[in-house]
Amino acid sequence: MEIKVLGTGCTKCKTLEDITRKAVEEKGVDATVEKVEDIMQIMTYGVMTTPALVIDGKVAIKGRVPSIDEIKDLL
Repeated sequence: MEIKVLGTGCTKCKTLEDITRKAVEEKGVDATVEKVEDIMQIMTYGVMTTPALVIDGKVAIKGRVPSIDEIKDLL
């Protein structure tokens, strides 16, 4: 599974990255988590508000920080 956290480095973006990594660890999922900060790459996903979470190429969440349980459900 490939997971990308899209965000330019704001506090919410960092929080989403942290809880995503924790959710992957707690769930025991075989996944890579990558932080994408390049605005041009972010725009290729059609995301205009960050943070956003992309799972296997699909935008799952954008514009907010979900709970860790919500991320686990998406995994």
